[in-house]
Amino acid sequence: MTKETTTGNRYKVLIDDNFHYMDEEHRYEHGAFGTADEAVAACKQIVDGCLTHMLKPGMTANALYEQWVMFGEDPYVMPVDRTDARVVFSAWEYAKEQCEVLELAPPIAP
Repeated sequence: MTKETTTGNRYKVLIDDNFHYMDEEHRYEHGAFGTADEAVAACKQIVDGCLTHMLKPGMTANALYEQWVMFGEDPYVMPVDRTDARVVFSAWEYAKEQCEVLELAPPIAP
């Protein structure tokens, strides 16, 4: 039994770096969570933070998404116990949806 399992954390959020696509040396663990919903919420927060940081005034959703695909963080959820069900979350799909939302949002005042 792993430490995460004994403390109730059943899901880990791992992050790949899109700039280093498929390079496991650039993968790191963000944290461990008790539920799949908490882990997915953490993934969404990571993507939202990246997109907000990359967003420039007047940027289109497509341009923002291209920026994220090239340089963003790609979080995903892994169960600590490999026999647990896989958590379905795609940072790529979520980022695409959020780019549309951010394009339509009013600019943030400094």
